[in-house]
Amino acid sequence: MQSEFLDLIGLVERLHRQCLEMIKADLEVQGIRDLNSVQALILFNIGEEEFSVGELAQRGYYVGSNVSYNMRKMVENGYMVQERSPHDRRSFHVRASEKGLEVYHSISALFDRQIAQLEAIQPFEQGLDAANHALHRVHQLWITPTDSARKLSVA
Repeated sequence: MQSEFLDLIGLVERLHRQCLEMIKADLEVQGIRDLNSVQALILFNIGEEEFSVGELAQRGYYVGSNVSYNMRKMVENGYMVQERSPHDRRSFHVRASEKGLEVYHSISALFDRQIAQLEAIQPFEQGLDAANHALHRVHQLWITPTDSARKLSVA
């Protein structure tokens, strides 16, 4: 089981890196040079919603300092709109600009094309459900590492 678990960790890392490479290639085809793949993925995850920068970091998708840096660059390049929160003057809310929404729709279309390719493989759906279930279990294990380690040592 140790070998399979370590393989899973490595595969998750490689899949994330490959996803970013695929997004990077899509941006290059579109001629977008002032946005990197991580920033495009942030735009995809924000979609048409509005968040505080802190909420983005709390969602667990991004490391705090990286969120701030990437937000600043996306605001500078016109992909994000940043406004001071009316309720807490110390925080800012961000949302995709029209330019950012174009990237969101482009990445969404890229993923839709891949879903269509996967749907052509009928048995794949069951495997995808099993993979999602397994990854959610690992996520739960990693969410609170000290609690998980304590529970595992007691068992």
